[in-house]
Amino acid sequence: MSLLFEPITLRDLTIKNRVWLPPMCQYSATNGLPHDWHLVHYGARAAGGFGLLIAEATAVVPEGRITPWDLGLWNDEQVTAWTRVTDFAHTQDVKIAVQLAHAGRKGSTGPGPHGEVTLTPDEGGWEAFGPTAEPFPGYAPPTAMSTAQAAAIPGQFAEAATRAVAAGFDAVEIHAAHGYLLHEFLSPLTNTRTDEYGGSAENRARIVLDTVSAVREVIPEGMPLLMRVSATDWTDSGLQVSDVADVLCQARALGVDFADVSTGALVPATIPVGPSYQVPAARQVRDATRLPTGAVGEITQARQAEGILVDGAADVVLIGRAALRDPNWPLHAAHTLRAKVTWPTQLARGAWR
Repeated sequence: MSLLFEPITLRDLTIKNRVWLPPMCQYSATNGLPHDWHLVHYGARAAGGFGLLIAEATAVVPEGRITPWDLGLWNDEQVTAWTRVTDFAHTQDVKIAVQLAHAGRKGSTGPGPHGEVTLTPDEGGWEAFGPTAEPFPGYAPPTAMSTAQAAAIPGQFAEAATRAVAAGFDAVEIHAAHGYLLHEFLSPLTNTRTDEYGGSAENRARIVLDTVSAVREVIPEGMPLLMRVSATDWTDSGLQVSDVADVLCQARALGVDFADVSTGALVPATIPVGPSYQVPAARQVRDATRLPTGAVGEITQARQAEGILVDGAADVVLIGRAALRDPNWPLHAAHTLRAKVTWPTQLARGAWR
């Protein structure tokens, strides 16, 4: 038997295997609305055998987008548009989650001649907000959030989570990674505030934990709540795995059911990228929190993914860039591992004999 193709249950949700699609921005939305591209993109990977699709960073408010082409869940029109995607995933016996996000100081960006740049209002940009006015290197300075603005963030996530339930999503993921707003508040590198949202580790974690509580309160009791974290900032003065594990232990007590473990992207850092390079962080988080945990990062081969589960480093593997190259990655992995899976009827003639 392959562990990769064993089901996993979180609360009342049973997911048919442990090969999941992580959230990867497509930058193809209009006014936050998913359209045909998203239906085809997620639909192909549903048909390709992923157990859970985690839809890309979906902004809880318009100013929480990374770019003008990000998805959203701040109005009911977006709810209606998302149901096409969730309905199709369910026809394939696939579960689908949504990652709720606020870009913080990395918002209002877009492509420029030499990479990503902050967009002006004339270019479709908007005022970006962060814990302080310190910019992400190369971007324009954000506006520092007032205490009242910071206090409003958990409610904005909760409103989007309510819409996610209405749109047919099976789970919700809170994005607290990759240098976006919640991660910015959590890390001492980007949070030098002096109010109740800054200073001590307890204060820096306040907005994250309040968001967990707010979202948990509005989603069904049986619906899993996931959290994506950057387990390290890859700098000596930034967040370490033990810091993030402490926050996750508190989040578990408030209703988080799964840790989606990534790393970095808060500030420029030297990162030893290579096959399975983030798996050690996932193992440390799993051991410290006892939460079911997902590993991601340069996981591309079936036996590599299986080995991560066999070794007890994680409970789930998330296949990112390899899934962009091959939407049928799980079906190919099942063949390699000789695991028995059900192919969609429409593709069954392509199954290996």
